[in-house]
Amino acid sequence: MTVFHCAKCGTDLTGDLVELPAVPDVDDPDQGRDEKTGRARSTVPRGRYAIDPTPWGAPFVAAPASHRRTRSSGRELLRADTGATVSAGWRNSMVVHPDDVLPRLEPFTFGDNWLGCCGPTGAHGPNPACSCGSRLATWAADCMGPNELHLDPVRVYAWHQGRPADGL
Repeated sequence: MTVFHCAKCGTDLTGDLVELPAVPDVDDPDQGRDEKTGRARSTVPRGRYAIDPTPWGAPFVAAPASHRRTRSSGRELLRADTGATVSAGWRNSMVVHPDDVLPRLEPFTFGDNWLGCCGPTGAHGPNPACSCGSRLATWAADCMGPNELHLDPVRVYAWHQGRPADGL
């Protein structure tokens, strides 16, 4: 069991969570979509988390010439220029179910980091913050993208039952 904490103030951000071996695939992002909010089901189930080894979220950089569009994974962030850029964001972020964390965080709205028709797109950087003010997560929950909450691996630390986490 693992509990995530704010690295700045030590506040518990989650209850006990169990690690998944990988971020689950999103076969059909429309399956299980909430009819009221338009949001996709969460990529990670409640009470679980997964480490995402790939870059995710802002900032975005020019894509290499060899970069080709591939079939949608259902986890892409809604952005107007998705073909010309790729994520250079956090690697090894902890992906959690939004309901396991959001009640303990506060919206951090700055410019357009909360924009989206049905929820935040997540494409403009960290948008929820700890009560101490540390911007430590990015939530994507717009109807055209995934429903994921990524914890910043630098601003959040994990405590495994009986020992501190290595490398988290």
